[in-house]
Amino acid sequence: MHDWSGARAVVVGGSIGGLTTALLLRRLGFEVSVFERTPEDLDGRGGGIVLHPETLRWFTECSDLHPEQVSTSTHHVQYLDGRNAVVHSEPLAWTFTSWGTFHRALLADFGAEHYHLGECATEFDEDADGVEVRFASGRRERADLAVFADGVTSATRRRFCPSAELRYAGYVGWRGTLPESRVSAETFDLLHDAITYSFAPHTHLVAYPIPAPDGGLAVGRRLLNFVWYRNVAPGRELDELMTDRRGVPAAVSLHPGAVQDRYVDEMRTAAEELLAPAVAEVVLRTEQPFLQAVFDAGATRMALGRAALLGDAASTARPHAAAGTAKAAANAWALYDALRAGGDVAEALGTWEPGQLELGRRLLDRARAMGTRSQVDGSWEPADPENRFGLHGPAW
Repeated sequence: MHDWSGARAVVVGGSIGGLTTALLLRRLGFEVSVFERTPEDLDGRGGGIVLHPETLRWFTECSDLHPEQVSTSTHHVQYLDGRNAVVHSEPLAWTFTSWGTFHRALLADFGAEHYHLGECATEFDEDADGVEVRFASGRRERADLAVFADGVTSATRRRFCPSAELRYAGYVGWRGTLPESRVSAETFDLLHDAITYSFAPHTHLVAYPIPAPDGGLAVGRRLLNFVWYRNVAPGRELDELMTDRRGVPAAVSLHPGAVQDRYVDEMRTAAEELLAPAVAEVVLRTEQPFLQAVFDAGATRMALGRAALLGDAASTARPHAAAGTAKAAANAWALYDALRAGGDVAEALGTWEPGQLELGRRLLDRARAMGTRSQVDGSWEPADPENRFGLHGPAW
């Protein structure tokens, strides 16, 4: 294994992919600094995450924390009709976490000393001796390696691939969480041990339990997490929906409390009309639902000299395969392997890039096809393996 002691790495993006990368680079010997553009702590951001082996691998192999300390699980997948009847069910053991729980655990392992909030990277220059990253604050950081894991709205994606634009998928995801203790006994019994789907024409919802904000994992003390996909026409209709309560337009997401009341009211009315009563109850009782427009993006380049593009910054896939964080973690572990094998950053990135581009392309194609079946064609069949979660393909 090559020892990178004395080398420096800059990681742009302090979310799950960025932190996983930073931890692995430090394990190789790099001195690592992480720069996150958001000025406040990220702990309260996001909803649920489906955990794949790649996502959990840091806690399986490297951390003092163990997977069972950051996750909860269910034992089957089910589809409900309009009267809560189970129309399809399969045995399935799967684990989940909340974005906050997982991020908090990774940050605890990395530490706060070299984790910098409120620093937005705007550009970089690289040469044979290193790479310099420039920030909107005026800060400049020089390193042997720069990794850009700055998410869906990456400021540097165009530098790697000018044609890699975000492309709206034609629908949005309404998201929210609700304590299990706040649903009726009947709804709790139906939902607490399952991945649950509810379908209507050109729309569907998926729900599963995740840890509570305090890390609570006990059944009955967790949160029920949902994402409900609804078609919204591009242009004025989407623009108006994605304008927050202050009148400020959002590019990709509106956080809890930011969605206009009129749209929350309409969404709740539609939930009663379209969804299985159990999941409609979860939606109706969620106090502050939030919203994400669904996009695709796929870069054709992930390495540029001593700079790498990783996770959603490189390719953003629709969430149906529940594998976005897994892809970011897979990118990070593959980078770790490539750097461990050799002593030249640019050569290691060249070795790393082709397989990660292919992984991103396959996930993009599969997630697009899943979205077409559910939101456009109405051809989604519950028993079809192609509709199942998974990074490399259907995972069960």
